[in-house]
Amino acid sequence: MKRFVNLGLIALLALPATTLATTPEEAALQQLQQQIEKLSAELEALSKKVEASKGTGEQPTAAAQPTPDEFKELEKRLDKVERHATLDRIEFSGDLRGRVHSLHYQDVTFNPGVQVDFDRFGADAMSGAFGSPADPNSPLAQMMAANPGLASMFANGQLQGIGPFPFLAMPKTYNINNDILYNSRLRLNMKAKVWDNVKFSGRLNMYKNWGDSTGVKVFDSWNSFTMDGTSSSSTSGDGLHVDRAYFDWSNIGGSGVYLSIGRRPSTYGPPTEFRENEMRGGTPTGNVMNLNFDGITIGRSLEDWTGIEGMVARFCYGQGFESEWGNGELFNNLEKLKDTHFAGFNFDLYNDGSNFLQATIFTAQDINDGFKGLIAFPTEYGAFFAPTLYNDMQKFPNFNFVTRVQPSTTIGDMNLAGLVFSREEENGLKWFTSAGWTQLRPNGKAGMFGGMGSDAIFQAQLNSTGTEIMMVPVSADDDKNRNGYGVYVGMQVPAPMGKFGLEYNYGSKYWTPFTQGQDDPVDSKLATRGHVGEAYYIVEINPRMFLKMSGIYYDYEYSGSGSPVGKPKKIDDIEKGNAYSMLPVIDTAYDLNASLTVQF
Repeated sequence: MKRFVNLGLIALLALPATTLATTPEEAALQQLQQQIEKLSAELEALSKKVEASKGTGEQPTAAAQPTPDEFKELEKRLDKVERHATLDRIEFSGDLRGRVHSLHYQDVTFNPGVQVDFDRFGADAMSGAFGSPADPNSPLAQMMAANPGLASMFANGQLQGIGPFPFLAMPKTYNINNDILYNSRLRLNMKAKVWDNVKFSGRLNMYKNWGDSTGVKVFDSWNSFTMDGTSSSSTSGDGLHVDRAYFDWSNIGGSGVYLSIGRRPSTYGPPTEFRENEMRGGTPTGNVMNLNFDGITIGRSLEDWTGIEGMVARFCYGQGFESEWGNGELFNNLEKLKDTHFAGFNFDLYNDGSNFLQATIFTAQDINDGFKGLIAFPTEYGAFFAPTLYNDMQKFPNFNFVTRVQPSTTIGDMNLAGLVFSREEENGLKWFTSAGWTQLRPNGKAGMFGGMGSDAIFQAQLNSTGTEIMMVPVSADDDKNRNGYGVYVGMQVPAPMGKFGLEYNYGSKYWTPFTQGQDDPVDSKLATRGHVGEAYYIVEINPRMFLKMSGIYYDYEYSGSGSPVGKPKKIDDIEKGNAYSMLPVIDTAYDLNASLTVQF
């Protein structure tokens, strides 16, 4: 990954020195000084007309006499220059969306369990490493007393090899209905012209559920974990988050090359703008990337070289996770973590205003088994992993302590690619088709929730005081590369007072795109390992205000949608108790919603 950075630095050092000669501040001051000097000269000319009239003893003529209107005009012009210098540097626009949902989940199943190395456990138990089973105070005897089923299997010699250790006697399956969920999203766009070929762009987001500004959710899914890449698209309270902030330096040294640095416009890329009823909102293909990150883009229009209309090439680099700073690095215990870096290419292959073809291909190096963030610790995990703490947690059933979470180990790399084509017909019909590919490249390591596309193998170990047996993840149960694919198609047709749209997407068993930045409350629909259908009707109230009514149906085939951590398992197997998942899994769900958006 350092090679990508070095190449970028070499390109910057090769720029003509003349492009760095004047700072934007100096240039702006020069421009303001020139405007003031011009107005001063006009005032001096008027004064000379008055003095000339006095020298002849004649009354000033109408042409020589500066009128009050002329002085007022000059004053306005001076005020305009001053106002532009102070207030008009940044232009604001934005939109406010109010939305109501009716959310319904069918056959949600919680059946947690882990894979345990029972051969190692049996050998350690027989050697006395966990104490004597005849001693009721020994760690082994206490563990067997807390898990009588395990004790019976251990006594009968049934615990052999690597096998499942269930935390519940039977899976829990239930339906959930959240009949009404309201939320509001405010987006403030910013832009400023710094100089002729330098501009700034930014966007601030506030996205909250009505009656909720906690910003921290109980950890019941990866979707509930707010991280750097989803801080502006997750309902995280009434605070403003920086969704994007970057500058563009175009036509550097007359080369046609542009450089952009900052928090990237990497959300709502094509073809997701259709369902959002807005212009293209981001750069990369939305089927594989809809996630905030910080980085650099170097690009150039190739239309003058190739003759292909709208052709643009971009190299993108960014960082998705900082492994040391803020993670307690001064204690020197972070040797298992690495920074996560993105790098790849994005090509607008053709764009004539009616037809659009784009390709994206990139790699993510050194992905960890999670991100930094805050969660409200679920009481259920206390029973499984912290029995001593759980004794006190039961006294406060409505309390969930908030804790900072960070990953435990690097689990591998990923490669991703996407292709999208969209077209607008002469009759107003719009349609698109998109395909994506993801590849998991695990390194055989795992944390509590698993490795990359694999489960963790746990071993029994004593805690530091030798008083309790803990289950500790030591490796992944699989280190094979896994390929996934996804398809996404849709159409939008003119309809009375607006437009009507239909969309469908499918993701395979190992489909793992970076689309967690979608703000659908059930889950990112494009990350689903299974089928999703959506129908919507948009009513154009006026050119800057619209009403949208939508229905989204999710049919999950495999667990773990939206995360590279853990082995995907069939939802049916988890429901039947033949497979396990540390997080609840959803069989089907639907989201009926209506929203009103005002643009300003």
